[in-house]
Amino acid sequence: MPRTIVIGTRGSRLALVQAHAVADALASVSPDRDFRIEPISSAGDEQPDAALESLGLGVFTSAIEKALLDGRIDVAVHSLKDLPTSQPSGLTAVPVMEREDPRDVLIDRWNAGLLDLPEGARIGTSSPRRAAQIAHGRRDILLLPIRGNVETRIRKSEGPDYDGVIVAAAGVERLGLTQHIAERLSPHVCTPAPAQGALAAEARSDDSVMLRLLGRLVHEPTRTAVEAERSLLRAAGSGCRLPMGAFAEVHEEQVRLFATVTPPDGSMSYRVEVTGNLAEPDLLGMAAYHALLEQGAYGLLREAGT
Repeated sequence: MPRTIVIGTRGSRLALVQAHAVADALASVSPDRDFRIEPISSAGDEQPDAALESLGLGVFTSAIEKALLDGRIDVAVHSLKDLPTSQPSGLTAVPVMEREDPRDVLIDRWNAGLLDLPEGARIGTSSPRRAAQIAHGRRDILLLPIRGNVETRIRKSEGPDYDGVIVAAAGVERLGLTQHIAERLSPHVCTPAPAQGALAAEARSDDSVMLRLLGRLVHEPTRTAVEAERSLLRAAGSGCRLPMGAFAEVHEEQVRLFATVTPPDGSMSYRVEVTGNLAEPDLLGMAAYHALLEQGAYGLLREAGT
C-alpha cells in the first residue's frame, strides 16, 4: 500500500466533511500514512435539475467506483444510503464509524412542527419516500420537488418558492446547521431510507491491507442496524422505486426493525415491526419484507418491478 492514500468522494461540502472524518479515523489507526482527498463529480452532481429517480442506480457513486477500479483512488467514501445493495465486481464496501441521527428533519419558515404547519404549506423534498410518507399524514401540504446540496435546500426553504424542506438529520448535523431544525421527525411518521446517516468506505476487494484498516473503523451496532435495513432493500430488489423506509435499533442481543412501504400518493401505509437475533440482521430484513407482503403490500411491490 502506498504511503499516501487517496480518498475519493463527491465534491459537495457535506461529502468532503464526511471524507475528512473517515480520513481522520484512518489516520488514527494508521499514523504512518498520509491521506489525500480527491473530489470526483458524480452523475447526480452533473445533472442538478434532473429528478433523482430518472438517473438510475448509483447516481452518486458510479463515477467514484470507476475511479477506484481504475486505481486512481485507493478508497471511496459514500453515504451508505446512496450505495446500491449490489456492488461492482472487485469492490467491497464497509460501513464505518458510528452513524449520525438517521431521522429526517423538518426546516421551515415558521420554525413549526409538522402538525403545526399551515394548510397549503409548500414543502420541498428530493425524496419520493419522504413525499409519500408526509402525504399520508398531511394531505393538505403541498410537497414540491427540490434539488441542490443541503445548504442550498435550507436556503430555498425560506425563499419565494418554498416554505420549508425535509432533509436528513445527518447532513444537517455534519454541516453544523442544526439551529435551522424545526422538528426531528419520528421514524414512525417519516421512516428513514435504509442506512440513512451511515457512512461506507469502499476498497478494492484484493486490497487486504486497506480492508483490514477499514475493519478497524467498524462500529458494530451501526453495522448490524444498517445490514438489517439494507437486507430489506435487497429482498425488495435494489432497484425498487417504491417509497420504502427502514429503521433498525440494537438492544443488547436483539435487533428491532421497523419498516414501511407507501404508494407514491400516500393513500395508505404498510407498516411492520420485527425483532430478531443480533447475529442475523440479514434474516431480519427478509422477515420484514415477508411481513409487508403478508400485510398486503404484494401488489405494490410487484408493480414496482420486484
